[in-house]
Amino acid sequence: MSKTAIAYQPQLLDPHCAEPQPISPRNGRSFKLAELYELLNCRTVDVVRLTKDLILIIDDEGKFRNPCYLNLLATYLWYQHQPAARGQDSIVGRVILCHDKQFR
Repeated sequence: MSKTAIAYQPQLLDPHCAEPQPISPRNGRSFKLAELYELLNCRTVDVVRLTKDLILIIDDEGKFRNPCYLNLLATYLWYQHQPAARGQDSIVGRVILCHDKQFR
């Protein structure tokens, strides 16, 4: 395995689907912005760090959508890894859970 290969399966967390959906970057290594915009159906993204290596990529303007849908799984993961976030905010819309090296 090369130094740049990451052995983590990215997941799409959709508020309308009970199970995470495995996804992969088109180039096999890392997601590019245009690809993220398509997957998340958005125009801007933000990164929420869970751990040293894992991130959530979210729609930065998701809360301005009408309606906006609470992403229970993404919010739960965020609260579990970043307890200070509990009760402060929540995550809405489609989200990508991946290794931080899979977003370049």
